[in-house]
Amino acid sequence: MPGAAVLGTGFAVPEHEVSNHDLEARLDTSDAWIVSRTGIRTRRTLDGSGLATSDLAAAAARMALARAGVEPSSLDLVIVATCSGDYPIPSTACLVQAALEARRAAAFDLNAACSGFIYGLTLADHALATGAVSRVLLIGADALTRHVGRGGGLVGTHLGADGRRAGDLCIAAGGSRHPVDEEAIAARLHKIAMNGPEVFRAAVEAMADALAAASERAGVRPTDLRWVFAHQANARILRGVAERLGVTLAAFRMNLERYGNTGAASIPIALAEADTAGHLVPGDLIGLTAAGAGLTWGAAILRWSRGAV
Repeated sequence: MPGAAVLGTGFAVPEHEVSNHDLEARLDTSDAWIVSRTGIRTRRTLDGSGLATSDLAAAAARMALARAGVEPSSLDLVIVATCSGDYPIPSTACLVQAALEARRAAAFDLNAACSGFIYGLTLADHALATGAVSRVLLIGADALTRHVGRGGGLVGTHLGADGRRAGDLCIAAGGSRHPVDEEAIAARLHKIAMNGPEVFRAAVEAMADALAAASERAGVRPTDLRWVFAHQANARILRGVAERLGVTLAAFRMNLERYGNTGAASIPIALAEADTAGHLVPGDLIGLTAAGAGLTWGAAILRWSRGAV
């Protein structure tokens, strides 16, 4: 059965940059401490831009579609993997569909936190394999779009979740269980709360084990991968994943030093940058792996073949 193959990549990031030295001026921290703990030197924010998730998603989509030589009017489906959409309702995917004038495409959002892009890639693969659609636009939250079509590029996937760990990374207020009110704001329940040590341990285990499982399904070993594009949350996590898999850290493409943690967009941003720089060669075996709040995790193995329709 035909499945997903990458036809074009694109990404967009906000212009506003916040360095570690900017944070030093208002927080009890230092550039050296942040780099040693996370690997991040600068990050991008939407502050002062007037932009929202759908604006960057649409810009990235236009780049991906142009590189693929595909008209928006030919799209059958738009998937936006995000946990930071423009509104609770409507979906960000519908806003992107309107911005692109992709009027014949169905559109929906997918929230698997930082694993969302791989969840979306797997759903796109299944939809393409059934023949129900032939053109899918898959967007990682906030920053990057990848366009996929029929082909043989996706050779193995693995998805998983463990809802028992939901409390380890959570925004407690803002949903139906606890709306945002004065009490919630006073207790900062509308902000992200994280059990750092547990999230670190779970992320390393989940990302490494997911990539191993996807590799097994593809009939390859993690050490056969030329490149690994992992969720860019923390450099120490990526080192832990590499060690657990027995894969050299040099195979891991990293950009978190410049962008920080960009959530579901982190894998596709890194993938699009590598593609743009000409570092991906047709036939390259590529691994994708991520873990996010939920706890969710996912991995995929791609045989790179961009441009082969």
